[in-house]
Amino acid sequence: QLQASGGGLVQAGGSLRLSCAASGRPFGDYVLGWFRQAPGKERDFVATISRSGSATYYAGSVKGRFTISRDNAKNTVYLQMNSLKPEDTAVYYCAARDGIVFLTSPTAYDYWGQGTQVTVSS
Repeated sequence: QLQASGGGLVQAGGSLRLSCAASGRPFGDYVLGWFRQAPGKERDFVATISRSGSATYYAGSVKGRFTISRDNAKNTVYLQMNSLKPEDTAVYYCAARDGIVFLTSPTAYDYWGQGTQVTVSS
């Protein structure tokens, strides 16, 4: 089970840090990812992180602005979002998948959090 938090309203150029806490199986078993979905659009890949946290991969639209990290001892994954833009406005979801390969399709992920709203005003 995944529980996302940390969303909110922020001005363009500001920062937010999302968190996603997990319960159940050992956290380190999963590759973790963040996705986002704007109104009327498909759910898009944002970032993913390996089971150990040593490797990450980002969507081009957020690379250099967002940072994904994880703390396996706390069963938590984070998404630090800096230099936010109005086009980053969306519901953000954390997700987990069994395996070790980085995949960007939402269908590759087995477990999902409930989503947290991020709104960036211009």
